[in-house]
Amino acid sequence: MGIENDSVEAGPLKAFIERIEHLEEEKRTISDDIKEVYAEAKGSGYDIKIVRKIISLRRQDKEKRREEEEILGLYLSALGMDA
Repeated sequence: MGIENDSVEAGPLKAFIERIEHLEEEKRTISDDIKEVYAEAKGSGYDIKIVRKIISLRRQDKEKRREEEEILGLYLSALGMDA
C-alpha cells in the first residue's frame, strides 16, 4: 500500500481502528475470565504453577514434548538428580 496524493480515507482507517479496539476489549475480558478460573482452581487446592505447566505442555506437539522430556531426563541424570 502506498500513500497516494498524501491523503488517507478516514472511513476504512476508522473501521480498522474500531475493530482493533473491540478485539482488545474482548482480549481484556477473556484475560480477566482466565484469571478468575485460575483463582477458582487455587481456591480448590490446586497448585497453579503446576496447572500452568500442564496447560503449556498440552499446547506442545506430542513429539516435541517427548523430545524435551527426554533431554530433561538426560540433563537431570547428568547432574545426579534422577527423578
